[in-house]
Amino acid sequence: MTSLSPQPLSPLDGRYRAAVSGLADYLSEAGLNRARVEVEVEWIITLTDHRLFGTDPLTDDQKTSLRGLYRDFGDEEISWLAEKEAVTRHDVKAIEYLVRDRLASLGLDAIAELTHFACTSEDINSTSYALTVKRAVENVWRPALDVVVDALRDLAVELRDAAMLARTHGQPATPTTMGKEIAVFVARLERIQAQLDSGEYFAKFSGATGTWSAHLAAAPEVDWPTLSRTFIEGLGLDFAGLTTQIEPHDWQVELYDRARHSGGILHNLATDIWTYISLGYFAQIPVAGATGSSTMPHKINPIRFENAEANLEISSGLFQTLSQTLVTSRLQRDLTDSTTQRNIGVAFGHSLLALDNLRRGLGEISLSRHVLDADLDANWEVLAEAIQTVVRAEIVAGRSQIRDPYALLKDLTRGRRVGAAELAEFVAGLDIGDDAKQRLSELTPSTYTGIAADLVQNTD
Repeated sequence: MTSLSPQPLSPLDGRYRAAVSGLADYLSEAGLNRARVEVEVEWIITLTDHRLFGTDPLTDDQKTSLRGLYRDFGDEEISWLAEKEAVTRHDVKAIEYLVRDRLASLGLDAIAELTHFACTSEDINSTSYALTVKRAVENVWRPALDVVVDALRDLAVELRDAAMLARTHGQPATPTTMGKEIAVFVARLERIQAQLDSGEYFAKFSGATGTWSAHLAAAPEVDWPTLSRTFIEGLGLDFAGLTTQIEPHDWQVELYDRARHSGGILHNLATDIWTYISLGYFAQIPVAGATGSSTMPHKINPIRFENAEANLEISSGLFQTLSQTLVTSRLQRDLTDSTTQRNIGVAFGHSLLALDNLRRGLGEISLSRHVLDADLDANWEVLAEAIQTVVRAEIVAGRSQIRDPYALLKDLTRGRRVGAAELAEFVAGLDIGDDAKQRLSELTPSTYTGIAADLVQNTD
């Protein structure tokens, strides 16, 4: 049998590549290595800017050339690192050798020993992961989430007065509006957005066991913690000053839990929209040339929401694994986090794929108002709640002698359909005040929606 080994193993790198490719700039192996080079280069520039060990600050041209190592990072560097790592069997050491090699080619041999100076691999890695994850979230994943939330908000406003039968426990219940139900998801997701806005991205830069021991041995007069903090914060990150060999990863746990939480809400959305489609509430807009079923020509399957549902489940499982694993490191350091963090991109990839499906799916549905109206008209018994509540108020006000109004309406409506005429006759015979009777006689399932339409404003 012919080998297919050159083909991608993950569908994220094959079938779904176009939808998630933006993450590869940050969360791929190459993206991580580019960030590692960036950290090594910026540390050299920081050390020379502070004239440590008799060095002079690099000129602007030298800094530009040196920064070109990561700004122009590409296929040549990727191949170079692959060959070097095959020998070193250590990815960060290969990065150090690459930077040293390029320093020589730039005529900066004199500062070669500042490469990876006093650093442990985790100084480079924690900073690089913080940079790549932060950039991936802010530049790719979060904008995709925002697009979906914005689309939901627009849909909620558009459908704010579209009365529909609610279905608590799957059974006919007090009517609501489609817009209000969509707005509930918007409000839930807005909370997660606010939490993401307050998220932190920590990195450490304090040596082998977080004590700056080697730094002080080389230059005891330098305030290394302050210099390290300035360096990390200068990269736009948050500084972790008290650590073991590794940054504890708690910020990652918080981020992945929030991403998983947002995915859970979106999963709930996907299953609800799927159900509304199955009820006929939403019609799917045909896409030219698309096939719904290989044997049933009439079908338009809700594949966008089904694909989103499945990918959210995969990403949720991966985010949960990341959170559970990264929160623990034996004593001062173990390597369980190393292979785990290599799957960060996979977790965000499946989440991003789900967001792409939701965005497209929401653009391919339209509300069938006539179906909602027909459903409401077939379930006048949902007004039983309004009637028995009004009767109770009338009893308290001394305008009715009815005993146990709940039982009265229960006998009339439970387990059976009650039509408009039958309900009107029932209301007409109630022992209540004329004003209350008039209000109830004018009530219909489609108008019994309270302030549902006004509640949508709370998502704006």
